[in-house]
Amino acid sequence: MTRLRFAISSILALIALLGAEDASAKVFASQKAALEEAFPGATRIDRETRILLSRDLAKIEAITRDSNPPKVVVLHTAWRDDELLGYAHVDVHNVRTKPEACLIVLTPQGVVRSVRILAFHEPLEYLPTERWYGQFIGKTTGDRLRVGRDVHGVAGATLSARAAADGVRRMLAYWEVLLRTAEVEEQAP
Repeated sequence: MTRLRFAISSILALIALLGAEDASAKVFASQKAALEEAFPGATRIDRETRILLSRDLAKIEAITRDSNPPKVVVLHTAWRDDELLGYAHVDVHNVRTKPEACLIVLTPQGVVRSVRILAFHEPLEYLPTERWYGQFIGKTTGDRLRVGRDVHGVAGATLSARAAADGVRRMLAYWEVLLRTAEVEEQAP
């Protein structure tokens, strides 16, 4: 009976410890709400899941300098009637050991319009400020987005800064490889 009580106490202590660790996790907005806020005048927001072909993966790897990009990507395209408003992607990645989800929004021309954190499961002291995320606005595939050079670092949140820069770089690569053709065709006379 003593072993059973000890086992139960140990399991309860472990659950409490894991629960305390997750207490710092924060969900700031749902994907649906964030997309609606990102494109307030949209009459529709299309969602497309793409399985990336080898040739597309090679191009994305070259742009992002990531040797293992996701093979499946979900992209959102926002419209106001027949007018293309822009593109968005929820980039989910681990910062240190826990996930972060950020919504990256681009103009039809492939310029970063906004970066918004939807969920952050690391301790909140590792989360950069909204103002810091604002430095991505206006960036394009021509920007290298190197933390400490092209993008300001964050003292005490270096991994968060790198993860965000990598996510923005991935979205810009998706635009370049997967969406740019569609954008050019939409604007053709």
